[in-house]
Amino acid sequence: MDKRSYNYIGKNIIRCDAADKVQGRFLYLSDEPFPNALVGVILMSPHANATVRSIDVSEAIGIEGVEILTYLDIPSVKYNSGEWFPGQEDFPDETILTGHARHVGDRIALVMAETEEKARKARDLVRVEYEIMPAVTVLETAADMAGTLHEDGEKSFEGSLCYGDIDQAFSAAAYIESDTIATPKVHHAAMETHSVLAIPRPGNVIEVRTPCQITFGVQHSIAQVLKIPLSKIRVIKANMGGTFGGKQEVVFEVLCAWAANKLKRPVFINTTREETILSTRTRAAVKGKVETAVDAEGLILGRRFELTVDAGAYLTGTKKLMIAMGKKASRLYRIPALSYTGSVVRTSTTPAGACRGYGSPQIHTITEIHTDLMCRRLGFDPVGFRLKNLLKEFEEDLSGGANIGKARVIECLKRGAESFGWEENITPKVSRGRFFTGIGFACCTHGNGYYKTKYHDFSNMSLKILEDGSAILRASIHELGSGATTALAQIVGEVTGIDVSKITVTETDTQFTSYDSGCQASRVIYVCGECARLVSEAAVKMLTQEASKLLDKPVRFSQGSLVCEGKRLEIGGTVREIMKKRRVSIEANFEHRPEMNPASFGVHFAEVTVDKLTGLVKINRYLAVHDIGQAINESFVRGQIYGGIQMGIGMALCEELPYDSNGMPKARNFDKYHLINAPDMPDSEIILIEDGEPGGPFGAKSIGEISTVPVSAAIVNAVNRALGSSLTDLPLTPAKIVEAVADLKK
Repeated sequence: MDKRSYNYIGKNIIRCDAADKVQGRFLYLSDEPFPNALVGVILMSPHANATVRSIDVSEAIGIEGVEILTYLDIPSVKYNSGEWFPGQEDFPDETILTGHARHVGDRIALVMAETEEKARKARDLVRVEYEIMPAVTVLETAADMAGTLHEDGEKSFEGSLCYGDIDQAFSAAAYIESDTIATPKVHHAAMETHSVLAIPRPGNVIEVRTPCQITFGVQHSIAQVLKIPLSKIRVIKANMGGTFGGKQEVVFEVLCAWAANKLKRPVFINTTREETILSTRTRAAVKGKVETAVDAEGLILGRRFELTVDAGAYLTGTKKLMIAMGKKASRLYRIPALSYTGSVVRTSTTPAGACRGYGSPQIHTITEIHTDLMCRRLGFDPVGFRLKNLLKEFEEDLSGGANIGKARVIECLKRGAESFGWEENITPKVSRGRFFTGIGFACCTHGNGYYKTKYHDFSNMSLKILEDGSAILRASIHELGSGATTALAQIVGEVTGIDVSKITVTETDTQFTSYDSGCQASRVIYVCGECARLVSEAAVKMLTQEASKLLDKPVRFSQGSLVCEGKRLEIGGTVREIMKKRRVSIEANFEHRPEMNPASFGVHFAEVTVDKLTGLVKINRYLAVHDIGQAINESFVRGQIYGGIQMGIGMALCEELPYDSNGMPKARNFDKYHLINAPDMPDSEIILIEDGEPGGPFGAKSIGEISTVPVSAAIVNAVNRALGSSLTDLPLTPAKIVEAVADLKK
């Protein structure tokens, strides 16, 4: 279908919550005090690896209205905060409070009072005596020191992936090149910090309101620890002020639910920026060696990977993330033989977890920096080399993953190189002896759900067309701030002909909305959006059938309207007559189980100027080219790409959470954690390749996560080309660049 003939698809519909947000009427969890709620603050460890010798709460508990629960009060159940469905068997090593602090910010006690001010005052009066042990901060020796951090006997968590004859590939190679690249531990930096509210309800129900990404995962974790049925746990997705993966795992929800259930009072936990940085989740730091075997013509014969991934103090979902990186390594280039081994180690640092791209930024940063350096060393044209090796449409994933679908990565690269003027600008430029300008690019891929992985993926929705011609899509959607509910309303509107302003899309409430796997794996548009389209078609079919029975004449649906004998019927009036005379409501239910999981692709180009004297990098211009199938809302797509560029620049140049040898964080707030702000952002051009992906709603596929995946590599490659350097340790801080320049002079 020609996109110009759509009524809503591809159109820049203003998001349904926009007016409330810009006028300050959009309320978040911390904006709505709950009656009789205790406000909880966490007593966090000031040490990176320490056991509690004694804890004295006598002075704090003397304050009227103060309640304190410590690690001595908790259930003994261990759980894994990255597990989101029963039976996943992720290794459990975490409790809701602990007497063995394994990182600065670990949870020792929960102090509660009628006000946050009183709770914080009481927390500061709790006296804790610690026995301090050596911190585990070095990736290379973390496994050997594992026994000082955890008593479970697990030194590391291994994973591997292999296909093809890797030994034959390397023995037949004309060239073998290798590099070791390190990506940093970073903070998600969502505007909203972490918060959760738990409320005991009649019937032994515990209600939890949380701005999370997987409500059914929160429900699962609470049931594990509290040992109560899932049916007695109601989780409601609260309005969210950003996440980027930081609220995918359960952090404070189980603790809050347990406290409310134990005290039989509502409990609200809120955090400061410092507490969020220290005690929630980060992007996992990775150190990876990649080795590539190529023939004389520049065809890849095989690749070997050896990666070490920093889980932080607890395993969380980091082993899953490490495995995911290995599976993504075979979905960009045609690699006949591949060997991937990964090791996850625990360190005395803030736990890692999901972060925008779920391992894709790390693995593609590693491979794309390596690929660029390899091309330089061997004299291969970097564009030509990639064009020769990139996957073509509908190729199979040799690792056993889903078919890559209608891949348009080659078109992305060709269009991008032409638009950016790659050939004309490939030679670095020097100004005044200290300013070096160069260009770079990087390719990437990401998925569209969980199909053909070990994890299930389906969505269940109902659409009710109401008697005034409006509609409600009952869905377990998690609106993260990206406009997902508006995009789904556009899909419903396109199918039904109902004006988008008259369509309400619900967010998830485990007691009233049907199951959905959550906002993860870039599945929302491709999987949930397709479910919205299919349930809309089912509702329209039901409406036409019932209208035909009502009128005893054939009724068809055409161009967004009911038509009978050439006359258009008003939807609301028809629904009313069906309800009155046939006693039938127009509500359809549909459960969508995708049978495809294609790849999304992107290629980003950057031009940078590096000051060799100061080590500062300025990004002059930027181009992002994305294969998205079909934009549901083009302004939303562009917004995601702009945000992805911002995050990727930070990962490349300035964002990191460093720790000293004692495990002390060097960045606890935004005064030491440096983000890319508006003045630092380059002028960014965006090219969208829209060529309809089968299985997606109107051909759409994901953009939210992939938009940040190639950014860091593109910028690092540009810096290295400008300087003639081989920088591989991210972020490229001014100090590292100045040191590299000095080394080049030797």
